[in-house]
Amino acid sequence: MKNKNKIGIIGGGNLYHLSFLKKAKLKDLTTPHGRAFYYLINNCPLILRHGPNRNIPPHKINYQANIFAFKKLGVKYIFAFNSAGSLKKSIKPGEFLIPHDYINFDNPSFYDKQPKHITPEISPKLRKILTRIFKKLKFDFKNKGIYFQTKGPRLETKAEVNLIKNFADVVGMTMSNEATLSKELDLEYATSCSIDNYANGVIKMPLIQGLIQKHELKINKRIEKIIREILKLRLS
Repeated sequence: MKNKNKIGIIGGGNLYHLSFLKKAKLKDLTTPHGRAFYYLINNCPLILRHGPNRNIPPHKINYQANIFAFKKLGVKYIFAFNSAGSLKKSIKPGEFLIPHDYINFDNPSFYDKQPKHITPEISPKLRKILTRIFKKLKFDFKNKGIYFQTKGPRLETKAEVNLIKNFADVVGMTMSNEATLSKELDLEYATSCSIDNYANGVIKMPLIQGLIQKHELKINKRIEKIIREILKLRLS
């Protein structure tokens, strides 16, 4: 596969309804960490992190296999899409947030059996690109914020949300694992977080799965437009 632009895309529930996936062929790749499945969109590998059948919960995702697959496929720049819950009333469902940093004290690693320490980072270069795309598309977004990762698959308790809202802006279950592993392999990574709900207890309305899915459906069309802009990029 010739991946001239060295771009890879990874996402969760928001990506399963992309129109261009209907004609794309599912491929697989064997890595030292297990099999990874991907689609080729304009020669750009796209991974659905919850698996082709959307049956892998966050805490069971093979993050190492997915990120290693990108490296093996010649990817240098990873654009991710992550659903998140807002920890602040000012960050509303239906908006996007481009995190500049994250908190997670239990990341997976490629270096479980050897001492190697990396300094985690979300790519400033890719964040700027995403900012330009959002401005072009005139989508509501915030280009700075902190992502707090929990393990899942359950949602957070009100007490947990009350604690972490003092240190972060959104909460999710997947992004920082990918960001850390990408940095370990010298890949640049940035994400667009779609805000699908307020975290448990931020507002008085109870948090239910159906409400999350309702916001998710509304945001899918916007994500497809963002991906189409990413596919136009010429990066070296």
